[in-house]
Amino acid sequence: MRIKPQIPALVFVFALLLLPTFAEAQCAMCRAVLESSDETDKAEAVNDGIVYLMAVPYILVGVLGFFVYRLYSKKKA
Repeated sequence: MRIKPQIPALVFVFALLLLPTFAEAQCAMCRAVLESSDETDKAEAVNDGIVYLMAVPYILVGVLGFFVYRLYSKKKA
C-alpha cells in the first residue's frame, strides 16, 4: 500500500498551523517587563529563549545554503 504524496504534505501543513497555538510568545514588551522586575533569573531565561528563537532561522538558511553549494559543486565536477 503506497501513501499518496499529498497526505504527508497535508499532515505537515496541519502541524505547522497548530504550532503557534503550542508556542509561547516572547515579545519586546515581555522582555522589558521582565528586565525591570527584581527576578533576574526569569529575565535571563526569557532573553536566552529569544536568542535561541532568533538563531534557528539563520541556522536553517545556512544549512540550506550548504546543501545548495554542495549540489552545484557536484554538478560542475
